[in-house]
Amino acid sequence: MKSIERFKIPPGSKVRLKDFDPSFKGGHKSHEAAAKEIDHYQQKLRALQDLLYGERRHSLLICLQAMDTGGKDGVINHVLGAMNPQGCRVAPFKEPSAEELAHDFLWRAHKAAPARGEVVIFNRSHYEDVLVVRVHNLVPKSVWSRRYDQINAFEQELVANSTQVLKFFLHISAGEQLKRFKQRLDDPAKHWKISESDYKERAYWDKYVEAYEDALSRCSTAHAPWFVIPANHKWFRNLAVARIVVEHLEALKMKYPAPTVDIEHIRREYHAAKKK
Repeated sequence: MKSIERFKIPPGSKVRLKDFDPSFKGGHKSHEAAAKEIDHYQQKLRALQDLLYGERRHSLLICLQAMDTGGKDGVINHVLGAMNPQGCRVAPFKEPSAEELAHDFLWRAHKAAPARGEVVIFNRSHYEDVLVVRVHNLVPKSVWSRRYDQINAFEQELVANSTQVLKFFLHISAGEQLKRFKQRLDDPAKHWKISESDYKERAYWDKYVEAYEDALSRCSTAHAPWFVIPANHKWFRNLAVARIVVEHLEALKMKYPAPTVDIEHIRREYHAAKKK
């Protein structure tokens, strides 16, 4: 995988998901061939998150969006699981509660946004309000069509307050989704993941594609880019996301803060105590 730029949506571009191959796997032939590189980036993730937590000058927000079975939980488990849970949390964006519906649509996103030194992963995100809301006509077009600009302003505010915003659309094919549904049916350990809506939502596949294309086109900005991640191969998905997060964290040029105590004095006390 020579460059992560191939996955980034340039600001102002018109996205057509058919132009992105969900089975792309770079120069790697298999998971086994990529294992060493995946491990390399997982280790870097842990070290960089430790720096982020220690320096406490920046924060990181990762938004994960995908069709059903696209791999959001897999990314959290296999890539972001490399991070220390002390400075990392996941915020799920399920059907809004009565309290959330009583506020503006970005209220719950503001509440869940990361503090300095923290990594937060949105499992789904505020983009649901221009995706499922649009596809199922839950609000009029006059309402959801204004939300793209509101989302861009919200993300710009986060960036202005030292939050790095990275957004990933985990791109799978309709055939791969059907294959993953079957795996859930065949594996008793995955039966709990099955819902009646899974197959019903497939009828809206084309409408979701259209909604995602508009969201990616209108909301990939220089300060908060969207990445379309080929996700038919789970191992490549994990590698691509890990590398992108690592490269963006490295660009922050973070440093551990200076000690707040006299290290030499404490070192002398340690050696004195050791001699007793």
